[in-house]
Amino acid sequence: MAAPSEPAAISARDLETIFREHHAMVFRAAYRVTGNAGDAEDVLQTVFLRLVKRDPAAEPVGNIASFLHRAAVNAALDLVRARQNVRNIPLDELEPVLAEAGHHSPDRIHGSHEIRAWLRLALGRLNPRIAEMFTLRFFEGKDNPEIAKLMNTTPGTVAVTLSRTRDRLAREYQAYLGGVA
Repeated sequence: MAAPSEPAAISARDLETIFREHHAMVFRAAYRVTGNAGDAEDVLQTVFLRLVKRDPAAEPVGNIASFLHRAAVNAALDLVRARQNVRNIPLDELEPVLAEAGHHSPDRIHGSHEIRAWLRLALGRLNPRIAEMFTLRFFEGKDNPEIAKLMNTTPGTVAVTLSRTRDRLAREYQAYLGGVA
């Protein structure tokens, strides 16, 4: 779409164009958070339904791609939070595992899936804004200035928040493993 902003009320044709251009990005963002294709599809539907049902009097969306990405991350985090009946892993341990290829031994692959499941649940317990920052940084690979721009804050705030969140998750993971928290 050539327009710099999208109107709050979206026509069916505009919605179709927006969906065609952005559905893959929304699905990927949701999948990175949920780890499940079915859940990512649910998030995809939720995001676009919310876009359709958006109040016509609402302020126009300035950057539709950014808006949809944030909506996908938030909806995926909401879904993860709703499924919070499992246990609580350190970010220094998680970051390499999240980036690893899948050609490892079965034990390592199982451990990787367990860590990812723990991390999703831990994210669900965080403040939504903090969980979104964390997801944008460690799941989406955005740098601090990009996150700051997306979330209307400063890179310094993002850096401090992410550092504190990493420390908190590291302590929780130690407790999960049976260590001293």
